[in-house]
Amino acid sequence: MQTYEQVLEAVEIALTKGEYHFCIEFLSQIIDSYPLSTKEGDNLRTIFITALCGINKKEEAKKFCKELLKSYDSKTRENAKYLMEIIDSPEIKKPENWNINFESNPSLKNKSINSLKPKNYKEQKKYINISDKPTGETKPFKKEFTLIIFFILFLLIPLLSGCVKIENTLDLRKLDSINNYLTVESKYINKFPWQINFENKIKDIFPNADISIEDYNFSLNNKNLNIENAKKTLTTIQQTAGGLAALSTDLNFKNTENNFIFLKKHSFKLDIDLQTLSGIEDLEINFKIINPNKANLISVKNPQLAISKNIIIWNLIPGKINKMEFSFWIWNKLLIGITIISLLIIMAYGLRFYRFKIGTDLPQLPSD
Repeated sequence: MQTYEQVLEAVEIALTKGEYHFCIEFLSQIIDSYPLSTKEGDNLRTIFITALCGINKKEEAKKFCKELLKSYDSKTRENAKYLMEIIDSPEIKKPENWNINFESNPSLKNKSINSLKPKNYKEQKKYINISDKPTGETKPFKKEFTLIIFFILFLLIPLLSGCVKIENTLDLRKLDSINNYLTVESKYINKFPWQINFENKIKDIFPNADISIEDYNFSLNNKNLNIENAKKTLTTIQQTAGGLAALSTDLNFKNTENNFIFLKKHSFKLDIDLQTLSGIEDLEINFKIINPNKANLISVKNPQLAISKNIIIWNLIPGKINKMEFSFWIWNKLLIGITIISLLIIMAYGLRFYRFKIGTDLPQLPSD
């Protein structure tokens, strides 16, 4: 089987030579071997779309574009969106008056061109007369032009409204004292009105929390929460953000605890529904979970999830239902402490009883 580099070199050379049919036949046989979740699969599908457009198979090209729109890579989704716009663009028909038709007259074959010119014809110079006179001073743009540019920039504001990075960190190292840390960062420009409204709402809902507001950033820190309060905090933040954006989002947070004498197993399941956020461009949402010990992911292999020792990093994808399950083990410290103390008491009592039984070698005083 050929490597990815060999496949890429072959199709790029064929595409350069205009051999679109070869690209399509060659990639059709191996495209399924490179899944959409990989960078190689995205690159080969982009070349496949280019070859399909080269032979005017737009419907098949659209099919692969729709697959790339579901890619985990934001740049790949953006390129697929541009390709879809190019494919959907209407074909411009060339007007008939743009074509010049030359009709040959047999009677003119034996006549020279000079004999057809009138007698009083004077040949004109066929070049542009460029004078050395200055064209005048450079004038500033008119007010109308400035207003048009301002209007275009104003229309770009809604497109940049999604240039926001949201990161939430849930610290579970102490289950009876959980910390939740939320940050909202504007990546390109200043805050938008919805961000300011969100900050004001959060300040009213969590008056006792640690809140930091800067020009581009906003942070919220809720400390010393139990499991139930942590669930309510996450749900409140999600509902507040969805209400201000007039979008319906949902968060489902479940946990179970199993006791095994000296060990406890904690299992967590999170479902975050972000299907209504598909229209927001360049929105980055990260969910970080810090566990007391090494965590085990129960869900299937998911490229959105990354785990390093006891830290789980979850990249949420707008427009989808994001799911995750994980678990970790912790020692039952109370039971272990009681057991150790009980063993020490039993050992001390046993030693005292054994010592009393064998007696001592010290001389005894005579009794009366």
